[in-house]
Amino acid sequence: MNLSDIAIIGIGVMGENLALNIESKNYSAVVYDKDTAKVEKFIKGRAAGKRIQSAESLSDLAAKLVSPRKILMMVPAGKAVDALIDELIPILAPNDILIDGGNSHYPDTNRRTKYLEDKGLLYIGTGVSGGEEGALKGPSIMPGGSYKAWEYVKPIFQDISAKVEDGDPCCDWVGENGAGHFVKMVHNGIEYGDMQLICEAYQIMKDLLGLSYNEMYEIFKRWNEGELQSYLIEITRDILSFNEEDGSPLVEKILDKAGQKGTGKWTVLAALDLGAPLTLISEAVFARTLSSLKDERVEASKLLNGPIPKFNGNKEEFIENLGKALYASKIISYTQGYVLLRNAAEEYGWNLNYGGIALMWRGGCIIRSVFLGKIKEAFDNNSQLTNLLVDPFFKEKIEASQEGWRKVVAESILNGVWTPALTTALNYYDGFRNGRLPANLLQAQRDYFGAHQYERVDKPRGEYFHTNWTGRGGDTASSTYTL
Repeated sequence: MNLSDIAIIGIGVMGENLALNIESKNYSAVVYDKDTAKVEKFIKGRAAGKRIQSAESLSDLAAKLVSPRKILMMVPAGKAVDALIDELIPILAPNDILIDGGNSHYPDTNRRTKYLEDKGLLYIGTGVSGGEEGALKGPSIMPGGSYKAWEYVKPIFQDISAKVEDGDPCCDWVGENGAGHFVKMVHNGIEYGDMQLICEAYQIMKDLLGLSYNEMYEIFKRWNEGELQSYLIEITRDILSFNEEDGSPLVEKILDKAGQKGTGKWTVLAALDLGAPLTLISEAVFARTLSSLKDERVEASKLLNGPIPKFNGNKEEFIENLGKALYASKIISYTQGYVLLRNAAEEYGWNLNYGGIALMWRGGCIIRSVFLGKIKEAFDNNSQLTNLLVDPFFKEKIEASQEGWRKVVAESILNGVWTPALTTALNYYDGFRNGRLPANLLQAQRDYFGAHQYERVDKPRGEYFHTNWTGRGGDTASSTYTL
């Protein structure tokens, strides 16, 4: 019997294409799915004549693998992963490797890594981004978990991953436990932000500037040939030019009610837990939530009034400013994402390679863009960089974009055009560059009603004070009060 290099459980769109990708890089694979008809169709169809064999059961699958066994699970996140792990444990041997390639929540990966290591097995939770095409031709792969397993899966993972211009693979070890899935989660959050920013640019063009779909296509085409070049700009260009048989734009017929699978929400919740100001991605998540209230919005539109968009300025100049606003806001989105990564690394003891993460995202994944090369350069120049906005390149770009960015946001607000992500990006920038925020008043309020104490600018940091604001309270502060 010929033994295979790796197994794939779950022959859906991603599992099937990953199997073909793996085989095309001179590895052999064995596949299994509870739906035997799906496996049979694959083996007789796209996998015919290739070094891909099927397994009739999990035991049969384990018997057809070289040691240590490497089993890639491509099943829905959640209980299905835990159930499959428990089915596999009895038929595995010490140092066999289970790989979760789905969008699992990173705390689950933390738990599963320990659970399996305690049983003498190894576990990898890896983010895989790029969709169907990426899975087949080269995705971005973000592995974490049991570091001991990395040497065994590294050749396969790096061979099947996307490559950048110099041939470097868009895959490298991220960190222990749930680090890989955390990085993939942040990737998805940034994806939410990028998509929302692009949608706002589209709405400004359509509702404020009154541009035709052909004009919008030409703008996105031009943007995709410059510093805004990215996969999402590219596909937006193509979507805007896709017409129905009657010549009308298909996108106009699509219901404005956005879906989501939860990774954006996870990113926002993680930011709240870790104290990272993830305002842009949060707005992008809530924008989808607001869009889901379609029926309520339609009724509200009959009752609630606002300005009728009317633009009287120079359209070409405004479009140029819109590109600057989009680029500057994109900088903010990635800045916030990287702050979240740094906070997580400190909390969980992960040694994240921030420039390496940017490299992993440069090819194969949904947020791939030329922009990411600049992030890698920023961390190559300063591995201790705490915020992208203070990197010389990004500081210069923000300053060059700032005037146009403000004009776009102001004009949109004055005309009632909905721009939550573009606006919150600018607000974050103004907050971060401000050395004196009104939180001094907030701290006074907290101390007034709850004796929560405050620090003083004329005293050493870490020294706390409480004031009897009314003359009726006591001197005991809330943090020192005990029963």
